[in-house]
Amino acid sequence: MIKAVITFALLVGVRILSRLFFRLENEWIGGEPEDYAAGTRIVAVLNHTSLYEPIIAGYAPFNLLWKFARHGVLPVAEKTMRRRIGLFFAFLVRYPIVVTRQRDATWDKVLNRVDSRTLVIILPEGRMKRRNGLDSQGREMTVRGGIADILEALPDGRMLVVYSGGLHHIQAPGELLPRAFKTVRCRMEMVDIAEYKRALGAEDSQADFRAAVIADLTRRRDAHCPAEQKAEF
Repeated sequence: MIKAVITFALLVGVRILSRLFFRLENEWIGGEPEDYAAGTRIVAVLNHTSLYEPIIAGYAPFNLLWKFARHGVLPVAEKTMRRRIGLFFAFLVRYPIVVTRQRDATWDKVLNRVDSRTLVIILPEGRMKRRNGLDSQGREMTVRGGIADILEALPDGRMLVVYSGGLHHIQAPGELLPRAFKTVRCRMEMVDIAEYKRALGAEDSQADFRAAVIADLTRRRDAHCPAEQKAEF
């Protein structure tokens, strides 16, 4: 409980700073829910561009932040946790889990943590987009299949999909400090997990379901993420 209180205080602090130093704009696809937290089991952030994406906590109501603090599971790249900012991510949710970019035992730790109370926060692309639109290896940004594993482990609940407009105009990979007083744009959508799984054929083979999830989230990302803003130097 002590860590949950510390994490909640940190999240509230991030929320306050986000609202003080940035202009937050968002719109809902399919209507805004009355309660973001009730039944929400996954928060998926698409268009991963910056380690400053905790700014998005500025949109969250306090009950969702409290759920993060008590039951949040966050897969964090091993590379990120080795940096100084890794200490921040260690307290950002209740259960930060260090993962490689392989389907190995580290990913099993994430799946083993998923239970009837957890809230998984995931960036389905698994790596950050650079200013040129590619990842650090010069490859196109694609959704990876790990989120399908999490969906398979959950019989019901809701998935909050956050379509980010990107944060390169605030802080791009390789830059140290963010640029304040910029506008952060997102679209959001609440998806019923059971209905989503039925629509994508979760009862079919695991490989087919993974492929369907990847294709669907890629389509949603490309259709719904706001246009990215350019950095002003």
